Amino acid sequence: MKKNRLLAKWLNDDLSPDELAAFEASPDFEKYQKIKKYTAHLDAGDFDENSMLSNILSQKKAAPKVVPLYKKWVPRAVAIFVLALGITFAMKVFIPQTETADFGKKTAFSLPDNSEVVLNSGSEINYKKWNWDSNRHLELKGEAYFKVAKGRKFEVQTRLGKVTVIGTQFNVKARKNRFDVVCYEGRVKVNYGKTEILLTHGQSVRFENGKQIKMTVSSLQPEWMNDQICFYKENIRTLLDEVERQYNIKIDLNTKDTISLFTGKLPAKDLNTALQIISTTYHLEARKVSNNKIIFDEK
Repeated sequence: MKKNRLLAKWLNDDLSPDELAAFEASPDFEKYQKIKKYTAHLDAGDFDENSMLSNILSQKKAAPKVVPLYKKWVPRAVAIFVLALGITFAMKVFIPQTETADFGKKTAFSLPDNSEVVLNSGSEINYKKWNWDSNRHLELKGEAYFKVAKGRKFEVQTRLGKVTVIGTQFNVKARKNRFDVVCYEGRVKVNYGKTEILLTHGQSVRFENGKQIKMTVSSLQPEWMNDQICFYKENIRTLLDEVERQYNIKIDLNTKDTISLFTGKLPAKDLNTALQIISTTYHLEARKVSNNKIIFDEK
């Protein structure tokens, strides 16, 4: 109650210097100040003072009416409360939304138009809900699979390139210096630097270190959606980076052979088998030094 009275007095500029200093030091002062700023323009219009005075003098004198203090601040407090609710709602609608998938996990969610998205491990998407139907644009860090609902142009922006589609299913991967796009249905337009490529059903493209590399599509959807990690001519460090993301572990590599390329698949739910395949392929020995740390040594 004391806090509410201080708020009412502050709104009416009735605080003493000591009360004002204490009120400004309160943790909620910044919020009250913003609300007061947005409500400052709500003021009564001008009135004719002479006309009002004549009207008062012509009426019979009545006993003075005492208005309790709470009747002054309650309506204003209610107005502030309603305004605060409006601001909270606006923040939820207009502030960009973020979806993430931590290491060792995948995240599936729907966009405002019911487009479906699945984020692979260690990935993030940012987008805005408001005006989504007329501006279907999002930013991706990592890898994601999209099943886009029909509608206006749909854009996926990454730091390496942009993908533009209209109603389709596709996969985008932007990791370090590699940018992969696979089209599983419909058509997608890929922009990478000054290069623009149109992909149709079953086509894909990869850029690495600024160079375009041919890829083939052999599945109806990304292998990682079925708990498999697929590699095509990958060096061992890139391979281990993906294993770290999928299993949420740390891997140290003690070998001079970092040039040999790997093409194949690793399980995303069976760490021992994945480590055995890597060890056999690169003639390494895997040591588990803790539950979440692996060291590969040369044999």
